Amino acid sequence: MMFVVSAVAILLTMGMAIARGLRGPTVYDRALAVNMFGTATVLLIAVLGFLTGRPDFLDLALVYALLSFIGTIAILKFVSYGDLASTREPDPEEDWTW
Repeated sequence: MMFVVSAVAILLTMGMAIARGLRGPTVYDRALAVNMFGTATVLLIAVLGFLTGRPDFLDLALVYALLSFIGTIAILKFVSYGDLASTREPDPEEDWTW
């Protein structure tokens, strides 16, 4: 019963992360919301794996966590530099708070 309540609370948290991502106001707020959604998804996969008696779901949760981390880094690099292959330093004079 406790894990069912935990799953519902995680789903509620995921809904709030989506709302934060849609509202913004900056790109970094949206990136943080996507990262939070990914973390909540990892927790939800782990809880569902426990509820269904499938411990192999933890492997899926770990893979999803790694992909979510790499995706967040790629999004932030693209927003900062405008190109994923760029090696230049960001210009601190530019305003990135769209």
